[in-house]
Amino acid sequence: MHLAATHGPGTVSKSQVREEFDALLSGCGTYPLGSALVSVAGRDRVRWLNGMISNNIRDLAPGHGVYGFVLNPQGHIQADLYVFHDGEKLLIEIERSQRDTVLSLFRRYIIMDKVEVEDSSDKFRIFGVAGRKAEQVLSTLAWRKQLEPLEFGRWFLNGGELTVVRKDNQAIPSYELWVPQELADQTWRALEASGAHTIHEEVLESWRVISGIPRFGQDIRNRDLPQETGQDRALNFNKGCYIGQEIVERVRSRGSVHRAFVGFEVEGAGPEPGSKIQSEGKDVGEITTSTWVPTAEGERAIAMGYLRKEFLEPGKELRVGASRIQVRSFPFREFLVPG
Repeated sequence: MHLAATHGPGTVSKSQVREEFDALLSGCGTYPLGSALVSVAGRDRVRWLNGMISNNIRDLAPGHGVYGFVLNPQGHIQADLYVFHDGEKLLIEIERSQRDTVLSLFRRYIIMDKVEVEDSSDKFRIFGVAGRKAEQVLSTLAWRKQLEPLEFGRWFLNGGELTVVRKDNQAIPSYELWVPQELADQTWRALEASGAHTIHEEVLESWRVISGIPRFGQDIRNRDLPQETGQDRALNFNKGCYIGQEIVERVRSRGSVHRAFVGFEVEGAGPEPGSKIQSEGKDVGEITTSTWVPTAEGERAIAMGYLRKEFLEPGKELRVGASRIQVRSFPFREFLVPG
């Protein structure tokens, strides 16, 4: 979910938040997304892009995608993205906030390669569809096929071609619809008419944290190394050379990552991003995101961030300011049970 974070109570009422959470847990929610789409075509597209990102493009099957990082030569993360094999071209989905940086970096590395990079963002609107009844809602739009995570398919609706992508969220079934601009309003109305509940950004931010999905620029910074983020799905150790590979391989072979990206349950006030995690008065980690989750007993604060590995044992008492925190694995499964 490519969404800006919010912390603590916001413009959505508590009753609305509870209603939208229930829709995602037991029904279906829909929401607009701010992703950008970039296409890569040309004879050398596969070889070239395989050398640009951390995952394996060379062996990617048509109709499927992978998650990956763009690294600099020092192995630090410059962007994260999804790449999909679409026959004669590769499609890249990326947050709009990263688009200009990635396009500039890509074009800098096209030298003698037969590669054409095109920003296709303005041609489409992207809607998220998530929840236990997401497939049922999609079926009302005449979609019939079962998809694996990061598989996509197309069908015609109301005279235009739509793309549906199954995402890799481990918490709840999640899909995206890539809709031509001229069909966007019509498709949105059809989703609402099918029973999908509109989900606000504040609630989606809480679901992002529950799901354990880091956001570039907030949870993943351009000083971070891939293995520190816990996103092993973004790495492939059997592919050929790519920018930053030497550092990634060195970290893997030496086992030299000293911190990990994890979740936290908070007792007390939700910590601000950047707050230091302490053990016996010493800094041992940092909060990158915190949010509030509605429960039957009231709101509870949860967070995610980085923690030194020697403090990861279950039940270890840690503090952020006046609040106590305990380490939790992703996703936060205690919040995935319908109320």
